Formats: sequence, structure tokens, C-alpha cells
Amino acid sequence: MPLGNGDTPARIESGIDYIESLRNRNLRVFLFGELVEEPVDHPMIRPSINAVAETYDLAIREPEIATVESSLTGKRVNRFLHLVQSPEDLVAQNMMQRKLGQNTGTCFQRCVGMDAFNSLYSVTYEIDEKHGTAYRERLEAFLTTMQERNYVVGGAMTDVKGDRSKAPHEQDDPDLYVHVTKRNEDGVWLKGAKAHQTGCINSHWIIAMPTMRLGAKDKDYAIVAAFPVDAPGITYIYGRQSCDTRSMEGGSIDVGNARFSGQEAMVVLDDVFVPWSHVFMDGEYEFASMLVERFTCYHRRSYVCKTGVGDVLIGAAAQAAEDNGVEKASHIKDKLVQMTHLNETMYAAGIASSHQARATKSGVYLNDDMLANVCKHHVTKMPFEMGRIAQDLAGGLVSTAPSEKDLTHPELGALLDKYLRGRADVPTESRIRILRLIENMTLGRNAVGYLTESLHGAGSPQAQRVQIGRQMKLDFKKRLARRLAGVDAGEDE
Repeated sequence: MPLGNGDTPARIESGIDYIESLRNRNLRVFLFGELVEEPVDHPMIRPSINAVAETYDLAIREPEIATVESSLTGKRVNRFLHLVQSPEDLVAQNMMQRKLGQNTGTCFQRCVGMDAFNSLYSVTYEIDEKHGTAYRERLEAFLTTMQERNYVVGGAMTDVKGDRSKAPHEQDDPDLYVHVTKRNEDGVWLKGAKAHQTGCINSHWIIAMPTMRLGAKDKDYAIVAAFPVDAPGITYIYGRQSCDTRSMEGGSIDVGNARFSGQEAMVVLDDVFVPWSHVFMDGEYEFASMLVERFTCYHRRSYVCKTGVGDVLIGAAAQAAEDNGVEKASHIKDKLVQMTHLNETMYAAGIASSHQARATKSGVYLNDDMLANVCKHHVTKMPFEMGRIAQDLAGGLVSTAPSEKDLTHPELGALLDKYLRGRADVPTESRIRILRLIENMTLGRNAVGYLTESLHGAGSPQAQRVQIGRQMKLDFKKRLARRLAGVDAGEDE
């Protein structure tokens, strides 16, 4: 099951192996209206590749965190390719995600694929149970190959949607949701687009999934299919990020985080062929909502990754205060406590959701849905408040500092070193680097992953409120209240 060019190594082990596996794929990637010759070497794209590479290197340095015994083969595999077998497995995922957030300070782009595999495994089991299909067997074969080769698999769920008041089959343009245009004995052909897909160019394979509940007239949109990123007919349009061109200016100060960043792109499918062996749903529209709900259940508690990024921001804010000589002030300490409280609240909800997991019919465990939505709803708000506090502690220089070229200028450099110094024992450049990191995470490039993605990823805030509302159990809670108040005391508990 090679990529289109057949040159990817049989198994990827290290981050370096991974980076080399992305070369010479002849992807159609457009950035600034131009075709990118080799994405691996593009200065704007490379930091996002480095972030994924860290998921491989962590597995080598700390295998107890990032690897696990496969339920399919019994071999050690990267945890991002594992089917969860217990609540402890889900908790271990969360711990790995936080660690990677700490190591990169950004989105490391592999959680979507992990959550897609687990949600698909239980859903395909239940489709097969009802329809006598063989989707789970296909999925197991595909996942086994991904584990053996240690590939990155991205999940693509978000369609561009067009007129949100209309179902997919009602759209004036049928391509506004990914759909099947043709079927024969060999497979299916897909057309449409998936929006702001995290890490898609940095993946080896992509699994396209429905984005919403579907009806009987939407059967052609009820498709789940896997294809290599370099399959014929795919065009990638790279998304802009705030301050992204700083990575093309040279230097390492102004970018804030020179090594790591996230990645989003639009994936346009123009009659992309997928063989039946890589189709895991085709027309079973009644299971689309189950898939979406299970995927979002996994993915919303996966947002504990933002607490690892939050750890970096808290550290940067504390360092900025120390560089300014105000770290002992009581209000400074209180603000750092507030940041920590917010960060741990998000983590606690995600970990609790994982701990309260239950087995599905397939044997794979699914975390608690209510707490997953509570976790993600916290994430839509709390990083923004943490960003505000970090900017407060950093001071106005966080967004007004001169450029690196000014700092290294033969005349201006000495002036800036003199006038931008905080504590005498802290080099001016060190102070500016910390401020640029805070800017990067709260205003610049990695604010995309830390703030905007926290708001919209895995569904909008309202989507979480809807799910929370569905699971409030108000009738049960009212009975509790009536019983203790002596009202209708004879009611069953």
C-alpha cells in the first residue's frame, strides 16, 4: 500500500525518516497563488512538518508515553495509530497529547487521525452488524498496514457546506459536500472539498468522512474513504496564518517559535478514485450522525493538547515577569495562579472524560460524551483568557518590539540593547525572544492552533452546548430535588 510515487520507506522510525518520507511526492500545493515545488523545504511549511516529526521522536525518547501494544498485531505501535482498549488507554493518549503540546508549543496535527480510527472502528462494526457489510475487516487491514509502516493518517471531516440552511443534496452546487460521482466494480470516485484540514499535506494518507447528520436523499454524501495524499485529482490550497511570512524573512527572533508551527489547507478533490478496499462506508446515511458524534466525542476531549501549549504560555508569562523584575509582586503571582487554574480545569475535564469511558459493541472504548463536551467548551474560552493575562504580564512591548534586523543593526543594536533591557542580568535579546514567543502564541502564527482552533476545532461552541443540553438529565435531577424537598415523595428514584 505505497504512496503514489512508491518511494516511501517500508517503515518510518524517526523524525528524520518521517521528514524524508514526505519528499518527491509531486503534490499540487498552492501557496500565495504559486505551485510549491517541494513543500518539505518551504520555510513557511517546514515548521509544521517539524511538529509532526516530534511525534516520532517522542516515541523513541519516551516509548512508555507514545507507544503501546497493538490490539491487532501485538507489536508496539505509535499511540496515534492505536485502537483504545480501556479507559487507561484514553488517559494515556491525553498524557501524550499534553507532552507534545509542551514540546512544540503548537498543534502537532495527528489527533484527528487517531480519533477517526477509533470512531470508525466502532461504527463500521455496527454498520456490518445491520447490513452484513465488511467495512470493519477492510478498516482493520488498512490500519494494520498503517501501523506496520508507521504512517501519518489525517482525518477530513469538515466540508465547505455552502448554504448552511440546506442539506447536501439541496445545495445549488453538489460539490459543496464531498460526494460520490461514480461507482463501478473497482471502486468510487469522489468530488468536493474539505476545509481548513489540519496537517493534511504532512500526512501520508487521508480518511474523508461525512461532516453531519444525513438523510435518505444524501446517500451519495455518506461516504468514508481513505486515499494517499498524492492521489491523482487532489489540489491543496495552503491557508494563511497571522504573521506567517516572518518565517521567510530569515532570523529566529521575530517568528517567536522558529522550529514549530501548525498547518491548515483546503483539500480539493476532483474525481479522486478510491478502491473498494479503502471504502469504509458507502450510502449507509443513517450511520453518519453516529460517526460524527463518536468522532467529536473523542476529539473534544483530545483538546487537552492545548493544556500542553498552555504550559508553555504560562512559562513564557512567568519568564517575562521575571525579566521585568516584577515576579515577586502579589498580583503577578495571582495572575499566574489564574492561568494555571484555567489550564488545569481544561485538563481535568478531558482526563475525567477518558477515565469514565465505556466499551462499545466493537470492544473499543469511547470516552464520556458529556465531559468531553465540557472539556471542549472550556477550551473555547479559557485559552483566550490565558492569552489576555500573558499579554498583560508581558507588557506593551509584546506587540511593539523592533525587528530582529533592528536589534542586529550596527548602529541601532546598541541603542536597543541599552533601552529595551529589563533586569540588568538578563540579556536584552533573551527578553525580546520571550516576548516574541508570547506574541506568536496569542497574536501570531501559533495563535491559529492555540486560540482559533480552540474556538472552532471539533465543532463550534454552540455544537458543544447542544450536546451538553441533550445530556443534562433534567427530569432525573428534578426528581432528586422533589424527593429531598418532600414534593411527590412517593416517586421512584
